[in-house]
Amino acid sequence: MGEETTLVRLQKFLAEAGLGSRRRCEELIKDERVAVNGRTARLGDRVDPARDRVTVDGIPVSVGVEKKYFLLNKPPGYITTVRDNRGRPTVMELVREEGRLFPVGRLDKDTRGLLLITNDGYLAHKLLHPSRGVEKTYLVEAEGYLTPQGLSRLRKGIRLEDGTTAPAKVRVLAKKGNRCLLQFTIHEGRKRQIRRMCAAVGLQVRDLVRTRFGPLDLRGVKEGEYRPLTPEEVRKLMELD
Repeated sequence: MGEETTLVRLQKFLAEAGLGSRRRCEELIKDERVAVNGRTARLGDRVDPARDRVTVDGIPVSVGVEKKYFLLNKPPGYITTVRDNRGRPTVMELVREEGRLFPVGRLDKDTRGLLLITNDGYLAHKLLHPSRGVEKTYLVEAEGYLTPQGLSRLRKGIRLEDGTTAPAKVRVLAKKGNRCLLQFTIHEGRKRQIRRMCAAVGLQVRDLVRTRFGPLDLRGVKEGEYRPLTPEEVRKLMELD
């Protein structure tokens, strides 16, 4: 009888874990994306938060830890990691918050722009999983002559040493002499992907900034500063599929 009092409805557990509204959580269960102790969950199931292992799409979820979410406008010169054994400055030195936090994904040292910082492992895994295809938008200032053929290759996919990239959305925002300003939207996350794609068509990137990540953008956040996400922004990230 004592154990029974610890049980909660699965929909409530998922909602409290930050996966969205009760209705949204019911849909996750109906779509057979939720498992309890390795068994596909059903509507009406109850779980013991202290003992049961609950996963969504194979990713463990939990309650009891306050989830934190921040949007950082990363300046150049910082490594996207929690710590660096070579003593280089990391993005976490810019976030003055208590508790264990980590960046979601990576921006290379010289790339600027939007970076999500959190302690929510479920959300991080979800956003980075290749099957999600979360769109990321960048502004690229490059040097070199972009030909129509080169632009077409960027849009269709570039063959790199680790395989051919998915088609990218590329817009030419400005072009003067051997300089151009491009807007890239991609949904992959390969190492130095945009720099390598540009190099493949004869362009050398001079400045690269990520301006959007899914529904998030940089409006109102100066370079080197950060802000907490709003509940609505967190909800939109959780509902990305």
